Amino acid sequence: MSRSERLLQLMQILRRHHYPVRGANLAQELGISLRSLYRDIASLQAQGAQITGEAGIGYVLQAGFTLPPLMFNTEEIEALVLGSRWVAKSTDAQLAHAAKDALAKIAAVLPGEARHELETSGLMIGPDSNRQDEDHLREIRVAIRKQRKLEIGYCDEHGNISQRTVWPCALAFFDRVRVLVAWCELREDFRHFRTDRINDLRIGTQGFPRSRASLLKAWKAQQGILPE
Repeated sequence: MSRSERLLQLMQILRRHHYPVRGANLAQELGISLRSLYRDIASLQAQGAQITGEAGIGYVLQAGFTLPPLMFNTEEIEALVLGSRWVAKSTDAQLAHAAKDALAKIAAVLPGEARHELETSGLMIGPDSNRQDEDHLREIRVAIRKQRKLEIGYCDEHGNISQRTVWPCALAFFDRVRVLVAWCELREDFRHFRTDRINDLRIGTQGFPRSRASLLKAWKAQQGILPE
């Protein structure tokens, strides 16, 4: 790996984390010495990268800095293609269209060989047999993004229907079902709602009493999910 490639890789590792990463961990992942890592950090800082931290504490990359040109390796291209095709098959029409547009924008700025890899990828996504909940997916995404309460009619596994007011904080996509993660005012706790069991849905005018970020953090703690 050339030094320029290593600097790009170091930037990518730092982008993955939102908290300080110890220099020893960065050096180990890159396969270099700590001394080389410190030189690389200094080089990136000299080019304008807002990398804060110091030896013994850890480093974190502030948002807003990119290194041209836009470049992806083969695995990254395959991940982009597979992810885009999965979104196109498994979500609502608007998000599927957005995924295709995003991939087209990336293809437009890639050099010839990389663009060819993207356009001719052999990775495919199988057909999705469960799309009856598509009409609700976009409304749920809007409610999550705008932090608006949802009024839903929900049918449980036993066929019992109830009316719920929920605070949506996440939407999980599984192979055959989609699950809304939300705080339920009726149960006064987090609940998981299969979107194909939502009979009716209306976005309310009221916002959450708590932020979406704090709700999601509380839900992850309840589920025992460690922060990334």
